[in-house]
Amino acid sequence: MSSLQDQLLKAGLVDKKQAKKAKKDKVKQQRVQNKSSQPQVDENKELARKAQAEKAERDRQLNAERDAQAMRKAIAAQIKQLVNLNAVKREGDVAYNFTDGKTIKKIYVSQKLVDQLARGQLAIASVGEEYQVIPAKIADKIAERDASFIVSQASNTQAIDEDDPYADYQIPDDLMW
Repeated sequence: MSSLQDQLLKAGLVDKKQAKKAKKDKVKQQRVQNKSSQPQVDENKELARKAQAEKAERDRQLNAERDAQAMRKAIAAQIKQLVNLNAVKREGDVAYNFTDGKTIKKIYVSQKLVDQLARGQLAIASVGEEYQVIPAKIADKIAERDASFIVSQASNTQAIDEDDPYADYQIPDDLMW
């Protein structure tokens, strides 16, 4: 079977010139159509690729946040375990005042613990709403992980200022604030 153009040419309804022109027009029209439809396909592919990249970035951010939250939870659990394992029994009837943020808190301990707290041998750590007395070495380990758990820790070294006008006056040992 031959094409419709060949049949029209044989029947004498169309001459060779018109047949060639019709063929060229058809080829041109197909090229234009292919060119115009190709960018749409590329545009769609580009949009899909962009959406996929944005989704992957969002997923990475969510995973990073989830990992960071899990890390914070693990550190908090380690700190709670350190505090509970190393807590010093604080039986006593002497009130020890300390600050937790902007509020003054009070715990009752023995006189020996008050002296150790004042010298920096012991520290006070907060686990939830509860305060525990812990050794200074443990407090240092906790502070490396998260310093917000250490509520009160006296420094071992007292810097003496040469220009201090009260350097000659001794602070009484029994002074409680």
